[in-house]
This record gives sequence, C-alpha cells and structure tokens, in this order.
Amino acid sequence: MRSGMDLVIHDGKVVTPDGVITGDVGVRDGRIVSVGAPVSEAEQRISAKGKWVMPGGVDPHAHIEQMSGMGQWNADTFETATRSAAMGGTTSVISFAAQARGQPLSRTVSDYAARARRGAMIDYAFHITLTDTEVAGFDSQLAELIGAGHRSLKVFTTYNIQLSDAQLLRIMRQARNNGALVCVHAENDAIIAQARADLIRAGHLSPRDHARSRPRMAEIEAVHRICRFAEHLDQPVMLFHISTREGAAEVAAAQARGAPVWAETCTHYLFMTEAVLDKPGIEGAKWMCSPPQRTEQDQEALWAALLTGPLCLVSSDHAPYRFDETGKLSAGPTPGFHEIANGLPGLETRLPLLFNEMVTKGRGGPEAFVQLTSSTPARVYGLTRKGAIAEGMDADIVIWDPEVTVTYGADDLHDNVGYNPWEGYSVTGWPERVFLRGQPLVEGGVFLGTPGCGAWIDRPDLATQSRRAAK
Repeated sequence: MRSGMDLVIHDGKVVTPDGVITGDVGVRDGRIVSVGAPVSEAEQRISAKGKWVMPGGVDPHAHIEQMSGMGQWNADTFETATRSAAMGGTTSVISFAAQARGQPLSRTVSDYAARARRGAMIDYAFHITLTDTEVAGFDSQLAELIGAGHRSLKVFTTYNIQLSDAQLLRIMRQARNNGALVCVHAENDAIIAQARADLIRAGHLSPRDHARSRPRMAEIEAVHRICRFAEHLDQPVMLFHISTREGAAEVAAAQARGAPVWAETCTHYLFMTEAVLDKPGIEGAKWMCSPPQRTEQDQEALWAALLTGPLCLVSSDHAPYRFDETGKLSAGPTPGFHEIANGLPGLETRLPLLFNEMVTKGRGGPEAFVQLTSSTPARVYGLTRKGAIAEGMDADIVIWDPEVTVTYGADDLHDNVGYNPWEGYSVTGWPERVFLRGQPLVEGGVFLGTPGCGAWIDRPDLATQSRRAAK
C-alpha cells in the first residue's frame, strides 16, 4: 500500500497501456507515481466509482491565434482556445507557428511562443508552418529550431501558401537530415482551381457548392504524391485530415510498401457529410472546411481505417471563425463560397463526440478511444510524458461520467467562435473532472485554470522513425 500522495483517484475504471483495471491512481509533484495499488494516505482523495479514469486528450492539430492563408485572424486566442479544449477533456495541444511571407523562422516561433506563454492554459507544442523557403537564413534557422525541440513541420500543396514539388522535396530532405516529421495538407491545387473556376463561371456560389469546389480527386492525387515522396526519401510524413475512402486506401497502400507514412482524420469527417453545407441562405458557411465533409460511405471507410490501422489518430483541426464580418462574412453579408474562411471549431467537442461513439455505443471501446485521442498522438509526435495513465507520466487525467447526457446548444462552447456546429447533437459520457499535471483544471463544469498556466512541451527527439531506420 502506497502513502504520501498529493492526490489519489480511487475505485475508478482506469484505462492503462496494459488494459482496463479498477484501482487507485496516485499523484505526487505533478506526476503519476502509482497505478492500481491501494493508496492509504493522500492530501486529496477523489472517488471515481462507476466512472472512467483516462489520460487527458492530446489534440495534435489546432489553429490558435493564427493568421489564415486568406489573411484573417482566427477567432480564438490561446486563452480562449485552451479553455475550450480543457472543458472538453483535452490537456495537451499542438498548434501552429505559421511563417508569414518574408519572415525569418526564428521570429515566427518567438512570436507564437510569446502568445502561448501569455495565454495557454493547457500544455502545448508547435508545428512550424513553412511558407517562404527563400527568406534569409531559412536552412540554418530551420535546423536550429528542430534541434531546439520543434520536431514537426507543416507544408501545404494548395492555397496561396502552397509549396512546389521541388520545395517540398527540399524541406523533406532537410527534415530527414535534422530529425523532424513533415505534416502535409495534401490537395492538388490545379484540380481545385479548375473546379472553383467552373463553379464561379456558372454562378454556383453558395456554401453547398464548396464541396464540389474541392473534388475528392484533389485529395487522392496529392496524398498519393506525398506518399511517393516519403517513400523516395525515406522521410516520415503525417498526412493531415484524410476525408475520403480513396485517400485512406492510398495511405494503406503506401504503408504496405514500407513507406514511412502516418495519417489522421478529424471529427467532422467521421460525423458530418456534405449535407451540412446545404442550409438556407448563407448559413452553411458555418460548416465550411477544407477538405470538405464527404459521404456516409467515406465515413464508414474512415472508421474502418481508424480501427484497423492505416489512420492512426483523430484530431479536431480546430479552425475558428466567427459568423460575422470578422470571420466567415468578412467579404460581406452574402459572400461566394470562395470568399468564406474555411474552418470550424472542434477542440472542445472532439472527445465527447468520440467517447459517445466509441465508449458509450461501443465502436472500438475505451482502450481504442484512448489510443486514437491521446496515446497515439502523444507517441507519434514525441510528447513523451503525455497520453497514458502510467507511472512517471504527467498527471494529466480526466474522470469521465458515463451516465451524463448533454445536448449541445447554439452557443454553449467556451471558445470565442459564437456558435456550436454540433447544436442539437446529444452525447452520453462527459468529462466531469480534468487535471493538468495533478492540478485541477475543470471541476463540475467550472474552469479553474489561469492564463499562462500551460507549459511548452519539449520534444528532444524525432518519434516517428523512417521504416528503414527502424529495422
């Protein structure tokens, strides 16, 4: 029997890397020091009887306090975004340090780090978004930043910040030389440009036309190309937001060939179809994102890929824009689909939606839920003390009440977006208590964090080795 703990959570169903157990979780100095064994003495004892004890969520794909490719700031600051994340059970996030044209990479990272230090209320890391490879000192600063613990990079094959194939190969080679994972928004820009021009010429400008403006073949081609690049250079790559069954199949085929490829999907592709865009007037703009939502057949294929391996995790791709002149309607009250900022909020809803589907309804179960939302993203991105209820790990812990049912309202999230894209959707299973490094962050629906209480997560080593290096 252990004693002398700061906190013990007892009698809960604890999801550990070795399976589900019923027992105590002991915490001292912000770390988990005991799992399963009874704890006799602790400053605070919390009963989790009849409840699930799980690691805090790790969301590895969120846009926070960031300028978009269309020149608009996200609605959220680090303070509002991380508050929202915590209220939904997420305790670690990887957002973006997005390079502006002409900006030295060192300045990019220092600017975002200052924003996060000021406001972040959960722990965080950055993907460095690369948009200008010709800026002075690019190669040396990139190598230095990777060496300083920023082990993931973000590149685009579309938008006005896209990189050419030659630039992509150059960055992938630099990443291989310096030990970084390359994350890719993979859509073929030429296919999108042609489809968009055809729709605009025909006067099809409503949000419902957005789905047709980004054909599934744009994703399929670009995913295939990036997989081949990864295979050619033996450089680890993460494919972001896979939305189509064919995209998932391309990933599976590349992995079967031994290519060092990982891939994610997002909550909205698992639970929404393109029908959400078909609303009266301009209302569908609230649900516009890129790639767009697809079909029910795609949803089933994505679920199958998640539960059998080609896709390894689910992120939110939180990209918050208000439904007003500061966000979705910046081009006026009746913009064309090509003038509307792409993205929707998701940091707060990712875990409850997936808990409801995977734990409450039984699609995969509690261990798969933890793997897809916490353990695997922590492992893939090198967050070595996150994502598991195990001795030595940070005490990022969520107590889930499986009996609580919540129906989302029109504006009941804790971000700064002003609407909830899941309005009317009911979930059973709710994050009752949230702890960050052993400190209470959420209790009974009340947020307890303070701006700046989150900490930067150092990633000293590349976690996703190339397939050849792993042999």
